[in-house]
Amino acid sequence: MLGQRKIDHINICLNEDVAFRGVTAGFERYRLVHRALPELAPEDVDLSTTFLGRRLCAPLLISPMTGGTPLAGEINRRLAGAAQSLGLAMGVGSQRAAIEEPTLAPTYHVRDVAPDIVLLANLGAVQLNYGYGLDECRRAVEMIGADGLVLHLNPLQEYLQSEGNANFRTLLPKIADICHRLGVPVIAKEVGWGLSPEVVRALFEAGVAAVDVAGAGGTCWSRVEAYRRPGEAPVRLAAAFEQWGIPTAEAIRGARLAAGPERTIIGSGGVRDGLQVAKALALGADLAGLALPLLRPATVSTEAVVERLEQLLAELRLAAFLTGSRTVADLRRAPLAPAGPPELAGGESHGP
Repeated sequence: MLGQRKIDHINICLNEDVAFRGVTAGFERYRLVHRALPELAPEDVDLSTTFLGRRLCAPLLISPMTGGTPLAGEINRRLAGAAQSLGLAMGVGSQRAAIEEPTLAPTYHVRDVAPDIVLLANLGAVQLNYGYGLDECRRAVEMIGADGLVLHLNPLQEYLQSEGNANFRTLLPKIADICHRLGVPVIAKEVGWGLSPEVVRALFEAGVAAVDVAGAGGTCWSRVEAYRRPGEAPVRLAAAFEQWGIPTAEAIRGARLAAGPERTIIGSGGVRDGLQVAKALALGADLAGLALPLLRPATVSTEAVVERLEQLLAELRLAAFLTGSRTVADLRRAPLAPAGPPELAGGESHGP
């Protein structure tokens, strides 16, 4: 059942329109302020940063996508090979399939092609209400030699799945227990509807090392689940929630205000190019994550993934140069202005 769901998700994301309708990630509401006198040369730009105490060559996370099937295993290895080549971080998809069927574990194994990357294991937080605990979290980490564990939060998706687990009662104390006893950093992540400031604050108080806001405006998982059950009542229910969620740009800003300056914020959800990565950083993220733009290249080859990422990195480097940002820290301080009329940009009119 889990394996078929993984296959369904890959095929739907590759072949169907899975974007939000009427909701964008919100990056178009902002523009980075052009600096005609940047006072540096392009080669002066240094995109390196740190994440979980480790150096990355750029502030990018290849977000969790898949696992549990042969095709998913090939996708993971190609993504990991690209991350190794470019010095980026990566997370694998939910490892529940391999916890419940250990023969599927090799579809998540990537350390042989990516020995040096920051690698994140992944389980659904809600499984802590369905018999999972510290042992399963440790098994997920040890399975792939991970540097940290993602606990993903997906109440809407679980509700819409016929096989979903939607009991999210009293999860926060269980997340806190894992944070304090696991021995590696825990990252809390939404899957595409965003984290509110209140939830961000609660998660950091519980002990997570970072949050990934994974806002609305990218892949709409309610639409993905609707494609899996055509003609059924959940499809109509999913349609009513196609504009649900916190847009990514808003979620990043809210998370930074809630978390303060020192906490680690990952901005993902609808990130499609290097300029949007730059905006995510300027809005308050420490690094940006992306998934869907890399899925199709990952069905082809590692080189195809590298090519797609190199284009994105070139765009990010140019954005840094054109804002006079020598470092990622400088880019995070780069000024943003509303783009377009106030009613479109989310700004306020101060005219008469």
